[in-house]
Amino acid sequence: MAASTIRGVLFDLDGTLIDSAPDLGAAADKMRTDRGLPSLPLSHYRPMAGAGARGMLGLGFGMTPDHPDFPVMREEFFQNYERAMTVRTVIFEGVEQLIGALVAADLRWGVVTNKSERFTLPLTAAMPLFASAGAIVSGDTTAHAKPHPAPLLEAARRLGLPPEACVYVGDDERDMMAGRAAGMRTVAATYGYLGAEADTVRWNADASLAEPAGLMPWLRAQGV
Repeated sequence: MAASTIRGVLFDLDGTLIDSAPDLGAAADKMRTDRGLPSLPLSHYRPMAGAGARGMLGLGFGMTPDHPDFPVMREEFFQNYERAMTVRTVIFEGVEQLIGALVAADLRWGVVTNKSERFTLPLTAAMPLFASAGAIVSGDTTAHAKPHPAPLLEAARRLGLPPEACVYVGDDERDMMAGRAAGMRTVAATYGYLGAEADTVRWNADASLAEPAGLMPWLRAQGV
C-alpha cells in the first residue's frame, strides 16, 4: 500500500481518546461501598479499565465471567456506570489538538470501540470532541467485536473509504489484530491502559505513540 493513500484515521475510544478509568473504577467501587466493603483507589482499577465490566468486577470482587452471579453484578455495574459516564472522564492531553489537525488536513476520522452502543452513543454525544467524527462503531454495531475486523470495515464504509486508506490507533493488542485483519495500518497508543504484562513490541504495530501528539508527525512521514 502506498503511504500517500492514507485518507482516514480510526481510533479506539477508552484508553486512546478518552481516559474513562475514573468513571469505570467508580462504578465498581460504588458496588463495594454499597456492600460495606472498603473503597479501593483508582490506581487499583486503572490497568484493567480497557476490559470493561470483566476487568472492573475482577479487580473489585475477584469475580470471573464464569461466576454464577456475574450477569447480575455486571448489570449493576452497567447501571452505575450509565448514571455517571462523564463525571470524571476526560480527554487525553493532546487529543483535541490532534483531532483538529486531522480535520484541518482533510483527513476523515472515526471511532471503533468494543464498548456497547448503550454507552458509546450517549457518551460521545455528550462530548463535543466527537462532533466531527464520521463514524462511531461500537462493539455491538456489527455481528462481531474486535479483534474481528468487521467493526473496522464498517467504520471505513461509513467514512466512505477503502480499508487500506485507513489507519487504526488503539491501546490493546486486539486493536492491532483487528487493524491488520481489516487491511489497515496500525498504531499502538502506549499511553493507554496497558496492563503490567503488555509487551507492545510483540503487537507488531506499524508505529507506536507515547502521546497523541506523535500521530501527525508520523502521518506526515507517510506522505499524508
